[in-house]
Amino acid sequence: MFGFGRDLRRLFAQARDGSDRTWIELIGADLLEAEARGQATDAHRTGCREPVVTGLKASTLWREHARRTGRRASLARALSAASDADRAATTPDQHAEAAMESALCLMLQYEQRGGTDLLDQIDLILDGHEPGRSAPLAARLAVAHARLEALKARRNGEAAAMLDASALMDSALHDVSRRPDLAAEAAEVQLDRASLALEAGLLRGDTRLLDQAGRDLRAVVASASPEYRPVTRARALSLCAAGLSALAAMAGDDAARTKAHELFDAAADTFTPDHSPLDWAAMELARAARDPNPDLNRLIEIEAVTAGEGLILGALARERRVAVEAQQAEGDRNAAQLARMETRLRRRLTTGEPGDNPLDWAVDQINLAQVQLTRMRLTGRGEAGHLGLVLVEAAETARELGAGLIADRADQLLAAVRQTFPSSPA
Repeated sequence: MFGFGRDLRRLFAQARDGSDRTWIELIGADLLEAEARGQATDAHRTGCREPVVTGLKASTLWREHARRTGRRASLARALSAASDADRAATTPDQHAEAAMESALCLMLQYEQRGGTDLLDQIDLILDGHEPGRSAPLAARLAVAHARLEALKARRNGEAAAMLDASALMDSALHDVSRRPDLAAEAAEVQLDRASLALEAGLLRGDTRLLDQAGRDLRAVVASASPEYRPVTRARALSLCAAGLSALAAMAGDDAARTKAHELFDAAADTFTPDHSPLDWAAMELARAARDPNPDLNRLIEIEAVTAGEGLILGALARERRVAVEAQQAEGDRNAAQLARMETRLRRRLTTGEPGDNPLDWAVDQINLAQVQLTRMRLTGRGEAGHLGLVLVEAAETARELGAGLIADRADQLLAAVRQTFPSSPA
């Protein structure tokens, strides 16, 4: 799918020097990194005629590389390139462009790793920058503000706030959709708006919102050619699958559920570990979640792709791998294996690993509670009283960092503790 023919090579060569960024979807992570390095080198040349433009291109490429791979170093390079562009800027519009790029980098950091104060920091960066006479810049700044409000709404987990952010998305979409040179931004806004409607619809059990999300997503799928915009199309298909699956669950419709699985598989098959490692890992992790007997080796592979970078996705992968490993040990009635797992987890909590952060601590606590609960079920020995406090604290830490899925996992495990040991103070 991502190979280059003669016509595609010509298109690629022309697109590299233009403002349209959709060509990025066609190249793998390694080539994307090479392009980012090349632009960064050009931006620092003494004779560079447009250091601001070239620096911002470098930042965009590094940011996309960070989005696909989760590498901290790539995100740091993106932020550095945006900062260099800001120092080289000589007009208000150029400063606004650089500020917006820095804000987008920090939004990606929040989405990938969470953080307690990042959203406030982004607010400060965007505040006070006016686009002057540039209509495209005004439209893109409106998109950046709308995305920030969407992140805030998701952090609070309130459907009403998500709908308010969706209204901002509507306004931003109206601005960017009128400009052919902002086609990529328009598709991204449609995806963001559909995702917000989907989340709000799930929170409220509102089929109208789910239908609205479906209409937005079908529009993106129809406009995103699989030959030229495969990544956008795949993301839209995966969200279509999530929405259809939710509607199927509400209606008890097995045919719709099967269709949702087909859509999801079509999206998942688009991604490969060499083209977009994190997209691949996320889709494979979602596949494992719906499988009653997930492949432990595949989960280990997913964990390896996402490990060592402080990612929310990496933490989720590690939690799922430990849960499945504990489940298999319980099925084999292998108490010794559970004891070994508990020893490893205690050692990790005591000594830590390079790059660990508060989110890693929360997941380690969840994993240890999972293993201890499984061992107590298997052996009938042990006290569950302490598990409740540990899981409540882990959930609070995850929510404070913006990692709602990990907090939900802690809540689910806490409910399992209370069900298994109803007389426990947990």
